[in-house]
Amino acid sequence: MTDYILSDDTRETLMRISTASICTALFKRGLRNQYVQGVRPVAPKPENMVGQAFTLRYIPSREDRNPITVFRNPDHPQRVAIETCPPGWVLIMDGRKDARAATAGSILVTRLALRGGAGIVSDAGFRDFDGIGALDMPAFCAGPSAPTNLTLHEAIDINVPIACGDAAVFPGDVVVGDHDGVVILPAHLADEIAAECAGMEDFEEFVRQEVLAGTPVIGLYPPTHDDTLTRFEDWRARHKD
Repeated sequence: MTDYILSDDTRETLMRISTASICTALFKRGLRNQYVQGVRPVAPKPENMVGQAFTLRYIPSREDRNPITVFRNPDHPQRVAIETCPPGWVLIMDGRKDARAATAGSILVTRLALRGGAGIVSDAGFRDFDGIGALDMPAFCAGPSAPTNLTLHEAIDINVPIACGDAAVFPGDVVVGDHDGVVILPAHLADEIAAECAGMEDFEEFVRQEVLAGTPVIGLYPPTHDDTLTRFEDWRARHKD
Protein backbone atom coordinates (compact mmCIF):
# COMPACT_ATOMS: atom_id res chain seq x y z
CA MET A 1 0.00 0.00 0.00
CA THR A 2 1.15 3.53 -0.73
CA ASP A 3 2.31 5.77 2.10
CA TYR A 4 0.23 8.60 0.64
CA ILE A 5 -2.47 10.04 2.90
CA LEU A 6 -5.22 12.06 1.25
CA SER A 7 -5.28 15.49 2.89
CA ASP A 8 -8.45 17.30 3.87
CA ASP A 9 -7.57 20.11 1.44
CA THR A 10 -7.14 17.76 -1.53
CA ARG A 11 -10.29 15.86 -0.60
CA GLU A 12 -12.30 19.09 -0.44
CA THR A 13 -10.90 20.23 -3.79
CA LEU A 14 -11.72 16.91 -5.46
CA MET A 15 -15.26 17.11 -4.11
CA ARG A 16 -15.77 20.01 -6.54
CA ILE A 17 -13.90 18.58 -9.54
CA SER A 18 -15.57 16.63 -12.35
CA THR A 19 -14.30 13.26 -13.46
CA ALA A 20 -14.13 14.76 -16.96
CA SER A 21 -11.58 17.36 -15.84
CA ILE A 22 -9.57 14.69 -14.02
CA CYS A 23 -9.53 12.47 -17.12
CA THR A 24 -8.19 15.39 -19.18
CA ALA A 25 -5.46 16.10 -16.63
CA LEU A 26 -4.49 12.42 -16.62
CA PHE A 27 -4.46 12.35 -20.42
CA LYS A 28 -1.98 15.24 -20.44
CA ARG A 29 0.32 13.03 -18.39
CA GLY A 30 -0.07 10.07 -20.75
CA LEU A 31 -2.57 8.15 -18.59
CA ARG A 32 -5.48 7.07 -20.80
CA ASN A 33 -7.12 4.18 -18.94
CA GLN A 34 -7.96 5.41 -15.44
CA TYR A 35 -11.71 5.76 -16.04
CA VAL A 36 -13.67 2.78 -14.70
CA GLN A 37 -15.63 1.50 -17.67
CA GLY A 38 -19.21 0.34 -17.38
CA VAL A 39 -20.20 1.58 -13.92
CA ARG A 40 -22.82 4.15 -13.02
CA PRO A 41 -24.22 5.67 -9.84
CA VAL A 42 -26.83 3.54 -8.11
CA ALA A 43 -28.55 6.84 -7.30
CA PRO A 44 -27.48 10.46 -7.90
CA LYS A 45 -25.80 12.17 -4.97
CA PRO A 46 -25.29 15.91 -4.42
CA GLU A 47 -21.53 15.61 -3.89
CA ASN A 48 -18.67 13.68 -5.42
CA MET A 49 -17.41 10.45 -3.94
CA VAL A 50 -13.77 10.94 -2.89
CA GLY A 51 -11.56 8.55 -0.96
CA GLN A 52 -8.56 6.30 -1.14
CA ALA A 53 -8.97 2.81 -2.58
CA PHE A 54 -9.43 -0.24 -0.37
CA THR A 55 -9.67 -3.17 -2.77
CA LEU A 56 -11.46 -6.51 -2.92
CA ARG A 57 -10.78 -9.03 -5.69
CA TYR A 58 -13.21 -11.70 -6.85
CA ILE A 59 -12.37 -14.71 -9.01
CA PRO A 60 -14.87 -16.97 -10.82
CA SER A 61 -16.81 -19.07 -8.37
CA ARG A 62 -16.24 -22.82 -8.28
CA GLU A 63 -19.16 -24.82 -6.96
CA ASP A 64 -17.22 -27.04 -4.55
CA ARG A 65 -15.75 -23.96 -2.82
CA ASN A 66 -18.80 -21.72 -2.56
CA PRO A 67 -21.80 -23.27 -0.83
CA ILE A 68 -23.96 -20.85 1.13
CA THR A 69 -22.26 -22.05 4.34
CA VAL A 70 -19.05 -20.18 3.48
CA PHE A 71 -20.65 -17.08 4.97
CA ARG A 72 -20.36 -18.73 8.39
CA ASN A 73 -16.58 -18.31 8.13
CA PRO A 74 -15.59 -15.19 10.15
CA ASP A 75 -12.62 -14.74 7.80
CA HIS A 76 -14.72 -14.61 4.62
CA PRO A 77 -12.94 -11.90 2.56
CA GLN A 78 -16.12 -10.09 1.52
CA ARG A 79 -17.25 -9.67 5.12
CA VAL A 80 -13.74 -8.82 6.32
CA ALA A 81 -13.45 -6.13 3.64
CA ILE A 82 -16.66 -4.50 4.87
CA GLU A 83 -15.39 -4.52 8.46
CA THR A 84 -11.83 -3.36 7.75
CA CYS A 85 -12.18 -0.73 5.02
CA PRO A 86 -10.93 2.42 6.81
CA PRO A 87 -13.39 5.27 7.43
CA GLY A 88 -13.13 7.84 4.64
CA TRP A 89 -11.91 5.24 2.11
CA VAL A 90 -13.72 3.73 -0.89
CA LEU A 91 -14.24 -0.03 -1.10
CA ILE A 92 -13.61 -0.87 -4.75
CA MET A 93 -14.19 -4.36 -6.16
CA ASP A 94 -12.91 -6.36 -9.09
CA GLY A 95 -15.90 -8.40 -10.26
CA ARG A 96 -14.42 -9.04 -13.72
CA LYS A 97 -17.17 -6.87 -15.27
CA ASP A 98 -19.64 -9.72 -14.73
CA ALA A 99 -22.90 -8.25 -13.52
CA ARG A 100 -24.85 -11.51 -13.71
CA ALA A 101 -24.40 -11.81 -9.94
CA ALA A 102 -24.11 -9.32 -7.11
CA THR A 103 -20.87 -8.44 -5.36
CA ALA A 104 -22.68 -6.87 -2.38
CA GLY A 105 -26.17 -6.06 -1.15
CA SER A 106 -27.83 -3.41 0.96
CA ILE A 107 -27.03 -4.97 4.36
CA LEU A 108 -23.28 -5.02 3.74
CA VAL A 109 -23.27 -1.64 2.03
CA THR A 110 -25.27 -0.13 4.88
CA ARG A 111 -22.72 -1.50 7.34
CA LEU A 112 -19.91 0.08 5.30
CA ALA A 113 -21.74 3.40 5.26
CA LEU A 114 -22.30 3.35 9.02
CA ARG A 115 -18.60 2.62 9.54
CA GLY A 116 -17.80 5.85 7.70
CA GLY A 117 -16.96 4.54 4.24
CA ALA A 118 -16.66 7.22 1.56
CA GLY A 119 -18.24 5.00 -1.09
CA ILE A 120 -18.32 1.64 -2.83
CA VAL A 121 -17.57 0.68 -6.44
CA SER A 122 -17.98 -2.60 -8.30
CA ASP A 123 -17.65 -3.40 -11.98
CA ALA A 124 -20.18 -6.20 -11.39
CA GLY A 125 -23.66 -6.08 -9.85
CA PHE A 126 -25.33 -5.05 -6.61
CA ARG A 127 -28.50 -6.55 -5.18
CA ASP A 128 -31.12 -4.57 -3.20
CA PHE A 129 -30.59 -1.61 -5.51
CA ASP A 130 -33.23 0.63 -3.94
CA GLY A 131 -31.85 0.12 -0.44
CA ILE A 132 -28.32 0.98 -1.54
CA GLY A 133 -29.54 3.99 -3.49
CA ALA A 134 -31.36 5.34 -0.42
CA LEU A 135 -28.11 5.58 1.56
CA ASP A 136 -26.23 8.88 1.77
CA MET A 137 -23.00 7.08 0.83
CA PRO A 138 -22.32 7.02 -2.93
CA ALA A 139 -22.36 3.64 -4.67
CA PHE A 140 -21.40 2.72 -8.24
CA CYS A 141 -21.77 -0.57 -10.08
CA ALA A 142 -22.53 -2.10 -13.47
CA GLY A 143 -26.20 -2.62 -12.66
CA PRO A 144 -28.73 -4.39 -10.44
CA SER A 145 -28.36 -8.14 -10.02
CA ALA A 146 -30.39 -10.34 -7.69
CA PRO A 147 -28.25 -13.53 -7.54
CA THR A 148 -25.88 -13.82 -4.58
CA ASN A 149 -22.19 -13.30 -5.27
CA LEU A 150 -21.57 -17.01 -4.61
CA THR A 151 -23.36 -17.80 -7.87
CA LEU A 152 -20.48 -16.49 -9.97
CA HIS A 153 -17.91 -14.80 -7.72
CA GLU A 154 -15.53 -15.89 -4.99
CA ALA A 155 -14.05 -13.12 -2.85
CA ILE A 156 -10.39 -14.04 -2.67
CA ASP A 157 -8.05 -11.08 -1.90
CA ILE A 158 -8.21 -7.88 0.14
CA ASN A 159 -6.15 -4.77 -0.50
CA VAL A 160 -4.15 -6.02 -3.46
CA PRO A 161 -3.81 -4.43 -6.92
CA ILE A 162 -6.97 -5.08 -8.95
CA ALA A 163 -8.64 -4.23 -12.23
CA CYS A 164 -12.01 -2.50 -11.98
CA GLY A 165 -13.77 -1.76 -15.24
CA ASP A 166 -10.43 -2.12 -17.09
CA ALA A 167 -8.73 0.46 -14.86
CA ALA A 168 -5.74 -0.51 -12.73
CA VAL A 169 -6.37 0.21 -9.05
CA PHE A 170 -3.66 0.03 -6.42
CA PRO A 171 -4.46 0.21 -2.71
CA GLY A 172 -4.30 3.84 -1.62
CA ASP A 173 -5.02 5.33 -5.05
CA VAL A 174 -7.61 8.12 -4.96
CA VAL A 175 -11.08 7.26 -6.25
CA VAL A 176 -13.37 10.04 -7.48
CA GLY A 177 -16.95 9.47 -8.60
CA ASP A 178 -19.62 11.80 -9.95
CA HIS A 179 -22.67 11.62 -12.22
CA ASP A 180 -20.42 10.62 -15.16
CA GLY A 181 -18.79 7.69 -13.38
CA VAL A 182 -15.57 6.85 -11.54
CA VAL A 183 -11.92 7.70 -12.19
CA ILE A 184 -8.81 6.41 -10.42
CA LEU A 185 -6.06 8.89 -9.53
CA PRO A 186 -2.62 7.38 -8.91
CA ALA A 187 -1.78 8.42 -5.37
CA HIS A 188 1.44 10.24 -6.26
CA LEU A 189 -0.46 12.50 -8.69
CA ALA A 190 -3.52 13.26 -6.60
CA ASP A 191 -2.45 16.55 -5.05
CA GLU A 192 -1.08 18.13 -8.23
CA ILE A 193 -4.04 17.03 -10.34
CA ALA A 194 -6.50 18.37 -7.78
CA ALA A 195 -4.76 21.76 -7.87
CA GLU A 196 -4.60 21.81 -11.67
CA CYS A 197 -8.22 20.77 -12.10
CA ALA A 198 -9.47 23.47 -9.74
CA GLY A 199 -8.20 26.01 -12.27
CA MET A 200 -9.64 24.00 -15.15
CA GLU A 201 -13.09 24.01 -13.57
CA ASP A 202 -12.96 27.81 -13.21
CA PHE A 203 -11.96 28.20 -16.85
CA GLU A 204 -14.68 25.83 -18.09
CA GLU A 205 -17.32 27.73 -16.15
CA PHE A 206 -16.09 30.92 -17.82
CA VAL A 207 -16.29 29.18 -21.21
CA ARG A 208 -19.85 27.98 -20.51
CA GLN A 209 -20.90 31.54 -19.69
CA GLU A 210 -19.25 32.82 -22.86
CA VAL A 211 -20.95 30.17 -25.01
CA LEU A 212 -24.32 30.97 -23.45
CA ALA A 213 -23.68 34.61 -24.36
CA GLY A 214 -23.12 33.62 -28.00
CA THR A 215 -19.30 33.51 -28.22
CA PRO A 216 -17.95 31.05 -30.84
CA VAL A 217 -15.81 28.23 -29.47
CA ILE A 218 -12.97 28.76 -31.95
CA GLY A 219 -10.32 30.71 -30.12
CA LEU A 220 -12.24 30.34 -26.87
CA TYR A 221 -11.86 26.62 -26.16
CA PRO A 222 -8.94 26.07 -26.23
CA PRO A 223 -8.01 29.72 -25.57
CA THR A 224 -5.99 30.50 -28.71
CA HIS A 225 -7.25 34.06 -29.22
CA ASP A 226 -5.02 36.63 -27.56
CA ASP A 227 -7.71 38.18 -25.40
CA THR A 228 -9.40 34.99 -24.13
CA LEU A 229 -7.17 34.47 -21.11
CA THR A 230 -7.24 38.18 -20.31
CA ARG A 231 -11.04 38.09 -20.28
CA PHE A 232 -10.94 34.91 -18.18
CA GLU A 233 -8.72 36.57 -15.55
CA ASP A 234 -11.09 39.55 -15.45
CA TRP A 235 -14.05 37.18 -15.10
CA ARG A 236 -12.37 35.19 -12.33
CA ALA A 237 -11.50 38.36 -10.41
CA ARG A 238 -15.16 39.40 -10.53
CA HIS A 239 -16.41 35.99 -9.40
CA LYS A 240 -14.06 35.28 -6.50
CA ASP A 241 -15.83 34.62 -3.22
